[in-house]
Parts: sequence; structure tokens; C-alpha cells
Amino acid sequence: MLVFVINQHGEALMPCPARKARILLNEGKAKIIGYQPFSIQLVYGSSGYKQSVKVGTKIGEKHIGIAVTSVGHVLMKGEVELRTDVKSLIETRKIYRRIRRQRKTRYRKARFLNRKKPKGWLPPSLESRKANTFRWINRFSSLLPNPTLHIEIGKFEVQKLIIPSVGGATQQMGQSDGYYDTRYYVFSRDNYSCQVCKKKNKIVHTHHIIYRSRGGSDHADNLITVCTDCHTSDNHRPGEIFWRWMEGGKKLGSYKEPPFTNTLRSRVHEHYPDAILSYGSETTPHRKLIGLEKSLVNDAIAITGIPAIMKITNTTFMAKQFRKKKRSLHEATARKGRKQPNTDSRRNAKNTKASKGFFLNDEVRTPCGNIGYINGFTGKNACYVKSINGRYIVIPEKTHKQQWLKGLIKRSHQGNWRYQLMHHD
Repeated sequence: MLVFVINQHGEALMPCPARKARILLNEGKAKIIGYQPFSIQLVYGSSGYKQSVKVGTKIGEKHIGIAVTSVGHVLMKGEVELRTDVKSLIETRKIYRRIRRQRKTRYRKARFLNRKKPKGWLPPSLESRKANTFRWINRFSSLLPNPTLHIEIGKFEVQKLIIPSVGGATQQMGQSDGYYDTRYYVFSRDNYSCQVCKKKNKIVHTHHIIYRSRGGSDHADNLITVCTDCHTSDNHRPGEIFWRWMEGGKKLGSYKEPPFTNTLRSRVHEHYPDAILSYGSETTPHRKLIGLEKSLVNDAIAITGIPAIMKITNTTFMAKQFRKKKRSLHEATARKGRKQPNTDSRRNAKNTKASKGFFLNDEVRTPCGNIGYINGFTGKNACYVKSINGRYIVIPEKTHKQQWLKGLIKRSHQGNWRYQLMHHD
């Protein structure tokens, strides 16, 4: 593990080993200025020795691979997971606000100055990913001396992904061009066969994989062919086949990533005019040449153009954004029988942000030695703890998920980002 170093004047120096950073901190010659990643600042004058440093970034729809290399050495590598729930949360907010207009509750003044979209506007889901992508690129670049940015960007033509031979004027047409409507296109795509019983020559319907009540659209990617015999109320019940499809068991061809990548590509050109841009067709051969397996982090290493790997760090960082605020001050369906009217209601107990010195999303160590993050509080003396991968950490030989606060050891206070170092042999 290496520690990033800033000199007394705020200029970045070359990273140093953790042991040297510990000695500087113990002797009072440095102070901690950041934990994500861990970085220190010297309190005495030092020019420092500097080498050429490269930052490689592999940009994806949901994940970002970042690697820092210098003279054949891989100094830092890791992965950032972006949020993908922004769109659904905005739709939920819209439903809550619409319901509040029909019942007595706190009045929210109308806004009339948010109807025009400024230049460069992006949908909130894309804006969140773009902002967080640039945030981590800028963070690592600011902690290194004059780094060279290498960014892999994609360029896709969705129509050619669907029909490789498409070209000319037909390239401007949609998937359902030539069909009476989207419904008949879905029937043709599924070969007029039921996707449950796989039988033909039956009366068929189109079924929404993700129900419209849950944010599903009428796009062809969300529709599937089902016959009358299988399109029953029993199959719509929780646990049955349609419910399992909605929960993620059924995947059709989705082309959401190419438009996002194409949009981000133009923003990268504007934001990083001096960056060296590359494509996957260049990254893959070089990754194989230096002997790395296919992965997001290894692609980021190859993007830097490192000729050969002389030394590689055995530590990988994982960063993941965490949503701390919950929108349930006013619920979608008001509870009956509550003692307080909605106009005087307070935040629900499940939205507790702190208890007995622990805060939501704090990094803690459980009694069994696992590292996790507080995901929510239950009562005043217990909480839920999840790993960075989203799995509950439970007490051995217990069926409940709660952890007692008195048994937890607080490691660090986190904001809305979870950042963890993982060591490999």
C-alpha cells in the first residue's frame, strides 16, 4: 500500500510506502489530509523527487477502473461503483409530491424557474455518473505530480449492434420500423412463441417485464411475448415466474450503455482536452501483451500504455456510493390511526442517522472480525451492518441480522462513499 503525499505548499509529490508515512506522522512531520485515498501533507519544506506518472481510466456504465503507473510500476489500482438508482428515485419523488397535493400536509411552494434546461443539461441519472466519474479522476490527478491522463472512451452505433449490416438511410430508422407498432415488432422478435412454455400457434400477448407501476416503460426492451394460457394472475404473484423476471431473472438485449458512453465521450473531450484518449480495440491487444487477464482494473492498467510490469501492488481499492437520506417523511400511502396529523409529522424512526456515537455508513469492525458499514439502526442499541458488496454481516449461529452497537469497534466515519482496501497475496 502506498500513501499519497502533498508538500507544505500544496504541491503533489511521489507516493511513499505506508511505513514511511507512519514514521512521518509519529514524528509530527506530517498530518493526515484525506482517507479516500489515504493522503498526508508534510509540515516542513521538501521539494521531493518526482517521476513521470500516468493515470489510466476505464469508463463504464456502472463501474470505473482506475490505475496509477510509473516507470513499470503499478502504484495504485481499483474500482469505483456508480449509482444506478437515480432515475427510479426521481420517479418515486414525483409520485410522493403528486400524492401530497391531494391531502393535508406541509405545503411546498411551486417552482416556476426550473422549467428551462440550461446549456449542457443532462438527465439526472447521466449527470450523477458523469460528475462522479470526473470526481475520482480529478481526485487522483490532484494527488500526483503532473500526471498524464489516459482515458478509454467508447463509440457505439446502436443500430449496428442490433443489425450489423444496416447502413444508409435505414440506419436512421428504429427497431420497429416497418411494423404496425411496437407490439408486432416484439411478436416478430420472439418468433411468435411464448417465452414461458416455448410453444407456437397460440394466442399471444405482450407482457411488461418490469411493471409500469414499478417504473417500467413501453419500450420493446421491456416487453416480451407470452401466450394466453401462461399470462395468468397466478404467474403474476410474488415468487412466480413473472415476479422473478421483474426481480432480475429475465434479461433481454439492452442498449442503455451505448448512448451513455457516447454522451460521456463528448464531455470527456471538453473537460480533459489534454488527456490521451484510446479505445477498446487498442487496450485489449496491449493488455494481452503485458500478460494481464480481462478485468476492469487490468484494462485501466493497460490503458496507461505501460510497456512491461516490473512490480504491481497487491492492494486494490473499492469505492461505492451510499444513499444516506430516505424520502419517507411523508409516505406514499398515509398510515391510518396515527396520533399525530400529517402536518405535524416527524421523521420516521427508521431514518435514524446516529445512535450512541455511531453514524449511518460508519466503517466498523464486528466482534467476529469482519469489516462492514452501518446500513441502518434498529432501536437504540442495535444496527444492521453490510459489507462493501452489499451483503449483511450477521452474528455467527444467529438467525437475525442485527448487530449490537456495544460489540462494534468504530474504524472511521464515512460520508456517502464507502472506500475499502482489499489485500491480495
